[in-house]
Order: sequence, then C-alpha cells, then structure tokens
Amino acid sequence: MSVKDNATPMEKRMIDISRTLAPGMAVWPGDSPFGIETIVAIRDGASVNLTTLTLSAHTGTHVDAPYHFDDRGRTLDVVDLAPFWGPAQVVTVTKESGPLEPGDFAHIDLRQAPRLLVRSRASTQDPTRFPEEFVYPSPELANFLGAQGVLLYGADAPSMDHASSATLPGHHALLAAGIAILEGLDLTQAPDGIYELAALPLKIAGGDGSPVRAVLRPWP
Repeated sequence: MSVKDNATPMEKRMIDISRTLAPGMAVWPGDSPFGIETIVAIRDGASVNLTTLTLSAHTGTHVDAPYHFDDRGRTLDVVDLAPFWGPAQVVTVTKESGPLEPGDFAHIDLRQAPRLLVRSRASTQDPTRFPEEFVYPSPELANFLGAQGVLLYGADAPSMDHASSATLPGHHALLAAGIAILEGLDLTQAPDGIYELAALPLKIAGGDGSPVRAVLRPWP
C-alpha cells in the first residue's frame, strides 16, 4: 500500500471494511432479514427517492453493546465511543474454526495498537450463507488481550462465541476485560499492519447493537 511521504491524513487511502447491506445477505439464523423498500420515487413523479429499511441491530458489520448479552450492561446511547476510533492492528489467523488462544498471537506485538482486528477465512466466504464454523476469542485470550491494553476486538466472524453457545463466555470475558466488540468485518482489502480505525455505532436509546460503516486508513 503506497502513501505519499507528505500526504496529509485525509489524503491517505481509506479501506472500507464493512459488509454491503443488501437483500439476501446472510444474517444470524432466525434474525430479521435485511430489506429495503422504495416508498416514493423520482421516476414516479415524486420530488425525492425515499426508502424504508428493515434490519436487525446486528446486521452485517456491527457493534455489540454490552446490553446485548448482559441485562445490566450499557446500551448504545451511553457506551464509551473511544474504542471505536483510533489506531488498530490487523492480524491474520490461520485457524479455521474454534476458540483462539493467546498462543495464536504469540508472534504479534500487540502493544503496537490498542485495537485488534482479526482476519480469518470468514472474510472471503459467501456473504449470502451464514458460516457454519468460524473462529472466536476464548476467555483466556480475552483476559490476555485485556492485560495487553487492548480496547477493542474486531472480527470478520459473526460472533465472539460458537454459534450454538448459550452462555457466551467470549462475549462476557471481553466485557470483563474492558474490550469493546466489533463483528462482521470484511478484511479482504486490508493487509496485516497498523491502521486508523473508525467504526462508530449509532446513538440508539436502549440499543443492544448497531450496524456501522467501518473504515481503515494507514497509520500514522
């Protein structure tokens, strides 16, 4: 990735790491499918085009608020926004499914950035099919990352736990370690390295999750 030596931050190339919201995209089994309906259209004589969206709070690339998995947790209108904007490190893992452990990151200096974005095979899978298997952080990894000063864990996978989990140990361990959650990334265009991340959730009263437009640009 080439960046002019004298380029200002805004001139550096942005990398969109968001999933495209479109009818037919995969959602969590049983969740609301994404829909977009045209209400009025310029082609029909209206002065504007106007659409209505139907979607889950956890559609595509999204933030999990603590309230999503903890009835006493913070909702989106009161969460700390700091974890969702700042330096981040993209790291590729070769494991294809199951829990990730601290040893999977033994070769990485996690002190380079306080936000960790994990790329796996989930980035390249069919976006219309919900993945049957994917990687997710173990409680041991969450504790380890918290001790390293990590503020946010981002993944191209759809969850921080196995799809069949009812207790969600990964989610709860990340919360206990003070680590924010970002799920459903598309990291296909982001080589391993250090970036600036912006992925702010919507300010939803009582919200348990929010789709985001997540982007990276080279850091510094």
